[in-house]
Amino acid sequence: MTIFDNYAARYERTREEEYSLSEYLQLCKKDPLTYASAPERMLAAIGEPTLVDTRLDPRLSRIFANKVIKIYPAFREFYGMEEVIEQVVSYFRHAAQGLEERKQILYLLGPVGGGKSSIAEKLKHLMEQVPFYALKGSPVNESPLGLFNEEEDGAILEEDYGIPRRFLRAIPSPWAVKRLHEYGGDINKFRVVKRYPSILKQVAISKTEPGDENNQDISSLVGKVDIRKLEDYAQDDPDAYSYSGGLCLANQGLMEFVEMFKAPIKVLHPLLTATQEGNYKGTEGFGAIPFEGIILAHSNESEWKTFRNNRNNEAFLDRIYIVKVPYCLRVADEIKIYDKLLRNSSLDKAPCAPGTLRMMAQFAILSRLKDPENSSIYSKMLVYDGENLKDTDPKAKSLHEYVDYAGVDEGMNGLSTRFAFKILSKVFNFDNTEVAANPVHLLYVLEQQIEREQFQPETEQRYLSYIKEHLANRYVDFIGKEIQTAYLESYSEYGQNIFDRYVTFADFWIQDQEFRDPDTGESFDRETLNAELEKIEKPAGISNPKDFRNEIVNFALRARATNGGKNPAWTSYEKFRTVIEKKMFSNTEELLPVISFNAKASAEDATKHADFVARMVEKGYTPKQVRLLCEWYLRVRKSS
Repeated sequence: MTIFDNYAARYERTREEEYSLSEYLQLCKKDPLTYASAPERMLAAIGEPTLVDTRLDPRLSRIFANKVIKIYPAFREFYGMEEVIEQVVSYFRHAAQGLEERKQILYLLGPVGGGKSSIAEKLKHLMEQVPFYALKGSPVNESPLGLFNEEEDGAILEEDYGIPRRFLRAIPSPWAVKRLHEYGGDINKFRVVKRYPSILKQVAISKTEPGDENNQDISSLVGKVDIRKLEDYAQDDPDAYSYSGGLCLANQGLMEFVEMFKAPIKVLHPLLTATQEGNYKGTEGFGAIPFEGIILAHSNESEWKTFRNNRNNEAFLDRIYIVKVPYCLRVADEIKIYDKLLRNSSLDKAPCAPGTLRMMAQFAILSRLKDPENSSIYSKMLVYDGENLKDTDPKAKSLHEYVDYAGVDEGMNGLSTRFAFKILSKVFNFDNTEVAANPVHLLYVLEQQIEREQFQPETEQRYLSYIKEHLANRYVDFIGKEIQTAYLESYSEYGQNIFDRYVTFADFWIQDQEFRDPDTGESFDRETLNAELEKIEKPAGISNPKDFRNEIVNFALRARATNGGKNPAWTSYEKFRTVIEKKMFSNTEELLPVISFNAKASAEDATKHADFVARMVEKGYTPKQVRLLCEWYLRVRKSS
């Protein structure tokens, strides 16, 4: 199919179809979506969720406490927002069931750059997916069922066409009342059209923004008289009216009210009757205009607090369904957000050194977290991301304890995703000769930007301490390990050998038995075994070797039972993995001739250096980054 065929097919699919009122009622009999309310059509567009049993994934089980969570395909790329999306969908589900939510405004409350607008845009696009039916020519897209009376026609429509009575509560618009009078009460003269909501054409989807305090009035919501038509019609004639307000355009669909609480309170009054009674008054003297849509509002917390604290606004507060949209607090999900933003830019193919996005995500999330009690904020960040710190930080608390102590407002402050992405943009463009990103440039750009932003002195100090105490120090370890693993060709095999040898020696030492090496025939008594074990333990600073040896041997023996008698992988026990790596990399001097970019003393060193760079490139670094990061690492190691 060519692009032109595709476009023509899409246009044809969304073309209006016309029916008689009788044909429309027959359609209602076959398909409940024909008369469905806006929340029901929204639910149909969102679709059924995928159920994820978090017990089956250790990381997710820690984050979601073994619950079954719902992932909605329509919101799959809204990373770290499972609870927010579930609340939004619950609003539509309850509204579709005809519960109190159908009379409430869906209000997204959150910090700047937290995703409120993205959710609103997604909901508008979803609204476009499912068609609705309206009276042909109606300026407010009203449902044909508004022509009928619930008390008088309800029983017949329910019995003959299966339409529940709750769908007959809408009133006909002043336009429909005038047409009915012209048709002499013959409703067969009305025609029905099947229409698709459209953001571009403002069909059943509209957007209202707050205007100037002095000149914005309710006409932005309810429309106003069209002075050009007053030559032909009286001022209170429905045909002289311009149904251009947000509520008029969004009937049977969705109206988005951006920064709602920045609007003057008098402008918001039509929303009260539109939500509670399903209709509202225009600016002229004719009857009420129907509204059977969804009102979606969003604003920042400061506007909400000002509005909430004003006693005059109590009538509104009762009609608002609040969904808090905090910043993402999980590193892995924050990285996915950056990945998505990069995919939608020309930086999609630009090289990004391992650890860059993670470092940016960690910094952003540290800025959003509340300081925990008697625990490191860095550990708290790792626990929020689903890591198990039982072996590495005894002071770390459970996720539940951290959340309880932080309170309900955690994630409503800090640095936005927008701020983080602007930092990443600068990092990618930092080098004049290569569009690429790496953590060393990120650390520099972050420090510069924090000084430029002119935060409060205590905030600035806090942010700088995150960089120096947490990110930079840990990156030294990370890049050190990257360099050293690239230096050791047989890194993995070497680590396993150390592990296997340690377990054997420790086992014989615990049993107080002499060990004879089957390959060399060399004999090791208890004292020699102890000396060999200490060669591994001392570089790692193991203070209680006896307990440590017992712990490792017990772990290995348990693992062998389920591993066909073989030792587990040396990387499988985090505590001992760190010990082995410290033993492997205790002598940095050996690396220098190979990893430095100075002139090489021998051809062998030059070959080893080229192989080292090639292995670093395989890991995802550019040759230029390898040089920069090696020089930075050697400089930082020397000074520390």
